[in-house]
Amino acid sequence: MKAVTWHGKRDVRVDTVPDPILQEPDDVIVKITSTGVCGSDLHLYELFGPFLDEGDVLGHEPMGVVAEVGHGVTAVKPGDRVVVPFNVSCGTCFTCSQGLQSQCETTQVREYGSGASLFGYTKLYGQVPGGQAEYLRVPFGNKLPIKVPDGPPDDRFVYLSDVLPTAWQAVEYAAVPPGGSVAVLGLGPIGDMAARVALHRGAETVIGIDLVPERLQRAHGRGVRAIDAREPELVERVRELTGGRGPDAVIDAVGMEAHGGTAGKLAQQVTGLLPDPVAAKLMRTAGVDRLEALHTAIELVRRGGTISVVGVYGGMADPMPMMTLFDKQIQLRMGQANVWRWVPEILPLLTDDDPLGVDDFATHRVPLSSAPEAYADFQAKRDNTVKVLLKP
Repeated sequence: MKAVTWHGKRDVRVDTVPDPILQEPDDVIVKITSTGVCGSDLHLYELFGPFLDEGDVLGHEPMGVVAEVGHGVTAVKPGDRVVVPFNVSCGTCFTCSQGLQSQCETTQVREYGSGASLFGYTKLYGQVPGGQAEYLRVPFGNKLPIKVPDGPPDDRFVYLSDVLPTAWQAVEYAAVPPGGSVAVLGLGPIGDMAARVALHRGAETVIGIDLVPERLQRAHGRGVRAIDAREPELVERVRELTGGRGPDAVIDAVGMEAHGGTAGKLAQQVTGLLPDPVAAKLMRTAGVDRLEALHTAIELVRRGGTISVVGVYGGMADPMPMMTLFDKQIQLRMGQANVWRWVPEILPLLTDDDPLGVDDFATHRVPLSSAPEAYADFQAKRDNTVKVLLKP
């Protein structure tokens, strides 16, 4: 089959790789019909080489049609249409039963002290072959796949794999009071959708902050108050929109992709030049992130407010302004999304009314063969690229 594979920094290719096969009685093989390129895929494209091997299959946002099932699978059958969550979770362990599928005790990567395995995402998270491919082996076939109706186009459902539950959890963790305010830092796919979810769930004032004019315009069109991050009086402008106090909550949807933070940028660049074993140790023991977005969130949020971190950070020892966090009595919540925890709340919204705008959320739909160009455009923010769907 054809699949998107990693070959080095800024080097992804479409290669021919072996087809996946059933390995366990509850395995499912899914023929992929749509698969997304995620902002966190760019971390693999740029930085996480020390935890990847050449030829690793990427991608964790797939959906498709069940092609084959193991003899122990009863929940789905060949021909069923399914979305595959990015968490590889068993659905039956203690943490899964608590709605913490991202911490699944069955698939935790204990060698690295990590949570649940993820599709297509480095040795830190299990090195499980990903879904930017023609076919995908999905374990836990009775619990993991999300069965969805036939008929509507893939765009209606594919974001259940990651974008929708991640954005939903970001807003849930932000704890925006009814009629309250929230600022969203970063209007890539997750930040954009988080802003939409916040409006849908009753936030009166949603402020979107980004550097890219097209992304600001896109958010503004959905009712978000869009502000350029380079505005010299950014904090004051946000406070003007929130009664002079700052927003009730801030969602950091940027993570280590933040612009600015010269020292952090230099650390990332140096890490990329080191031999893999040395770089891996540095990334696991030192601070290599650019923390501009998180520091901005801490400055923006009102006293007694909440910061919800959904952007991915990679440093183990990043410096934190603990005195400010304590003084402002800030609540801080974060973590990988627990996909199945939120599916029952999100799925009823994927109707013809389309309140979250999923039908036109993708900015680019391209063949799987165009993945290398799509990655490059997304990384460089060219051609108004916000969300790419690959079509095997």
